[in-house]
Amino acid sequence: MTSFALTLTVAQADQTTARIAAAASLRPAMDELVADYRSSHPGARLEAVYGSSGSFRTQIENGAPFDLFFSADMDFPQALEAAGHAAGEAVPYAEGRLVLWSGGDDASTLTLQSLTAERFRRIAIANPRHAPYGARAEEALRSSGLWDALEPKLVFAENIGQALQMVHSGAADVGILALAQMHGLSLEGAAFQVIDADLHQPLENGYIITRRGAENPAARGFAAFVQSPEAQRILENYGFSIPRSH
Repeated sequence: MTSFALTLTVAQADQTTARIAAAASLRPAMDELVADYRSSHPGARLEAVYGSSGSFRTQIENGAPFDLFFSADMDFPQALEAAGHAAGEAVPYAEGRLVLWSGGDDASTLTLQSLTAERFRRIAIANPRHAPYGARAEEALRSSGLWDALEPKLVFAENIGQALQMVHSGAADVGILALAQMHGLSLEGAAFQVIDADLHQPLENGYIITRRGAENPAARGFAAFVQSPEAQRILENYGFSIPRSH
């Protein structure tokens, strides 16, 4: 292949659009990852859409045009892999943590037991049926023996992003949210409390390249970038830890 032809092939590949379905908990970090990748690959076209991991699993099963799926757990990507919707194995890339945050209280002084106080009338969590952070929040409350007492106060958001919006707007008094969401809030001086990880199963995040993205150079390029030390530093800056296998 001539150098001209090679240059043309690379240019054409860089113009391919990769559509990314990403868990809402990833939004701040993913926005920076996408921007960083674009800065070093000026022709790359990436489009990220955010929502609940379980909803994205269903959408991909039904043929939604996503090339990459970044989930807040491993179960949903592995289920898609098992069902033949992935171009390869599900890959773990980060581990998340749960936090307590309130718009009206100093959350650094709160514990899960604090949520039984009368002043906390509405507690926002992501819907446990299709949002991994919601499922882990339920596990933490059950492990603490608080689920039955707090269930009447719970308001369920479609995803962890909407749970944050509920607390931020005052629609909920406090939320069990994702540490990754706290980056911007902590810069504004907001305090939060990290929940003991022993109270729930690990929040191991995984991704797949979908069958649709199998031959998409932009999808494969971005997936490789997420495994790089530079991308892992970005994830760590947002409170994620990197799986030891990396």
